[in-house]
Amino acid sequence: MEITILVFGQIKEITGIAAWQISGIKSTEELAAKLVMQFPELALMKYAMAVNKILIQTDTELNENDTVALLPPFSGG
Repeated sequence: MEITILVFGQIKEITGIAAWQISGIKSTEELAAKLVMQFPELALMKYAMAVNKILIQTDTELNENDTVALLPPFSGG
């Protein structure tokens, strides 16, 4: 099973890439853990996660060809 990861802002600065594919991940919680292992700086920051353009708040099952976006903290007025 392959999913696409998209990252923006500060997260892109940490990863050094804006998008990539990853296999063998079954949930957003598993993905977050894998990303922290690969990019330890992510453990220190808060970010939102969206699956197929829908913001999620809890662990979500991932399916083949899903797109997960990691969104840095929003600010503005």
